[in-house]
Amino acid sequence: MESADVVVVGAGIVGAACAEALSAAGRRVMVLDRGAPAGATTASGEGNVLLSDKAPGPELDLALDSRRRWPGLLDTLHDELGERLADVEWESKGGLVVAVNPDSVSPLRILTGAQRDAGVEVRDLGQAAACAMEPHLTTGVAAAAHYPGDAQVQPVLAATAMLAAVRARGGLVHGGVEAEGLVVRGGRVAGIRVGGTAVPCGAIVNACGPWAGHFSVAAGAPIEVLPRRGMVLVTAPLPQVVRRKVYAADYVAAVSGGDVDLRVSPVVESTATGAVLIGSSRQRVGFDETLEVEVLRRLARSAIRLFPVLAGVPVMRAYGGFRPYTPDHLPVIGEDPRIPGLWHAGGHEGAGVGLAPATGRMLADLMDGRRPEVDPGPFRVARPALMAEVRT
Repeated sequence: MESADVVVVGAGIVGAACAEALSAAGRRVMVLDRGAPAGATTASGEGNVLLSDKAPGPELDLALDSRRRWPGLLDTLHDELGERLADVEWESKGGLVVAVNPDSVSPLRILTGAQRDAGVEVRDLGQAAACAMEPHLTTGVAAAAHYPGDAQVQPVLAATAMLAAVRARGGLVHGGVEAEGLVVRGGRVAGIRVGGTAVPCGAIVNACGPWAGHFSVAAGAPIEVLPRRGMVLVTAPLPQVVRRKVYAADYVAAVSGGDVDLRVSPVVESTATGAVLIGSSRQRVGFDETLEVEVLRRLARSAIRLFPVLAGVPVMRAYGGFRPYTPDHLPVIGEDPRIPGLWHAGGHEGAGVGLAPATGRMLADLMDGRRPEVDPGPFRVARPALMAEVRT
């Protein structure tokens, strides 16, 4: 294999965004993935680009920056790739968060107030206004909040487009190639081992998603990134039943919770094909890929409670995937202080698609010595929650 300035290990949406930003900054980039590019966690995602599910803090700051970047990134890809750019199904359709019982109303209003103060566009709604926006929504909604900035993109197509831009700029993308470890000389990265061969490079980016913890151990600089399994139901194509991404207010608690036990909260949204995606579940079961029927039943029941019209609609398929989870629920973005030249970009859990452009730009800025627009401090590698609980 040829040498590169930077080798990105992992060709999912985050790895692709990092590779795109680094190549746009003038670096020669090589992307490696042991499977098909965008074929693992990214392929099992729903393509969420959300502000609504984040409380004020570092992750929301990163999400706001990323939401601003998505349209410009897609314009850049279109300009560079032209007809080679497939439709990535970008939809600025907005989101609707609903309180399905009176006890959820006050926490939702407290959240929306804090989000407004942090710069999120959000409008509080009553039951009548919510049902006017989503005519098939249950009339049992106590209150709701509308987020015009929530969007959706087809994650595999988006990642593939970014990787195509990397190639167009002279970079390389290799699927079916497993990175085996680092080459370290003088205490810093000098290359990466692939198939028993050392490939020279000046920096390596660990963008292995749920497997980032495993790669970090092989690299000799372990970090705590764990898999958290989720499942999704996909209905047969329907007339427009759901116009936006709609979810119950307790979804925010499910996202931020660290429970090992199963958490299920209804999330319902349509796609460009007419199929409806139904989530969301979260469960820490290692890399067990088993599709559990009871989890799928709970997903279906929770969706029907939000949209009774879905009762009896045929399910076309179900799939599961793993989200990269960190104990403090913040991504890790930056250089590892233990091995200069080793960088990490991961731990986004279910928000990787939405946060990808800002993550890639932050990594490229840090690597080039520029000051990122979002404070990188909360995402640094050397923080107690990420390194103190490491299980090797």
